[in-house]
Amino acid sequence: MTDDRVYPASKPPGVVGGGGATTNPTFPANKAQLYSANRPAYRPPAGRRRTSHSRGCCCRCCCWTIFVIILLVLIVAAASAVVYLIYRPQRPSFAVSSLKISSLNFTSATHLTTAISLSVIARNPNKNVGFIYDVTDITLYKSSTGGDDDVIIGKGSIPSFVHGKKNTTLLRSTIGSPPVDLDEVSASKLKGDLKAKKAVAVKIVLNTKVKAKMGSMKTPKSGIRVTCEGIKVVAPTGKTATTASTTAAKCKVDPRFKIWKITF
Repeated sequence: MTDDRVYPASKPPGVVGGGGATTNPTFPANKAQLYSANRPAYRPPAGRRRTSHSRGCCCRCCCWTIFVIILLVLIVAAASAVVYLIYRPQRPSFAVSSLKISSLNFTSATHLTTAISLSVIARNPNKNVGFIYDVTDITLYKSSTGGDDDVIIGKGSIPSFVHGKKNTTLLRSTIGSPPVDLDEVSASKLKGDLKAKKAVAVKIVLNTKVKAKMGSMKTPKSGIRVTCEGIKVVAPTGKTATTASTTAAKCKVDPRFKIWKITF
């Protein structure tokens, strides 16, 4: 009778003795196996997510800031348009009424003595807008071609006043000597004109600040400059005052806006 039983091998491959410990593989490990065994597991850096989140917050803040600024500009523009349509504000106008010279002579080589009476007419053409003026600074210049070498020959001021609606106001002031002496070149030129009894072209500049009043609303103060040209004066002889020619005088009104330290 045939024996069909299968007997196991006395020692299985890779087993040493009866302890069941396995032996090292007989073949060497390749480079891929060594690299995979020594390389640490990949972990994404924790800071990237926070950085991207911070950038997103900054972008949103910038967008909201720009949006708010644009919205405020639109609101101010709309309010200004409504005010303009309701009140139709116009600039005031100015004109030189008279200029009387009592004294315009040199008492030393460069010191000029000036005594001039000035009258200016201010007109407010607005029916619903009034103006509140601060003290007005007056400067009298000897005009030159191009305006680059204008020489100050007198200073004065006009007290603060309220300019009512649809109102015409006569403003008077006395212009005195300039605060500092003239330089030698300017003094020499002016002396020659005065001795020759020539008519000297002068320019009057008024600088002040004004608020507009519309109903119960008042605007912030803004600068205003009035420049009057086309005036000619002659120095008096003796004690008799002379009157300047103002028939060709024209006054220009310019608003002055200050941003930071720059005046426009």
